[in-house]
Amino acid sequence: MGKAQKYVLLGDATYPLQDWILKPYQEDENLTQRQLQFNYRLKRAHSVIENAFLRLKARWQILLKCNDCSLELLPTLVLACCILHNVCEAHDNPFNEEWLEGTEPTELPKPCQPAPAAMEDNRAEQVRELMCQYFESCGEG
Repeated sequence: MGKAQKYVLLGDATYPLQDWILKPYQEDENLTQRQLQFNYRLKRAHSVIENAFLRLKARWQILLKCNDCSLELLPTLVLACCILHNVCEAHDNPFNEEWLEGTEPTELPKPCQPAPAAMEDNRAEQVRELMCQYFESCGEG
């Protein structure tokens, strides 16, 4: 893209646009084809992430229930599950579809109202525009 970029988190329309939170353009009839393509690709990426978390929770169902370990240990437990999950996925360890029966995709709590425009970062629009240009240069998909 010609400019070094930091990592970004994917958010939906309720989150404020920040240079570290990438969110879609607001859906309306004035969106350009390029902006629609950007929103589509962001939605596809978000679905990949949701699927990965669903598989993670299905494989390591300890993440689904209350745990009596100390709060200080909890981040290490989650990180260990993520690392082991990635090792299993990287080595084509069979994923048992029956594991999914114990997990149901749940909506994580999200803000009810869109973030006020005052919370938006003007520099973030440049990041989104660069990503939009990049997606356009990659062609369909």
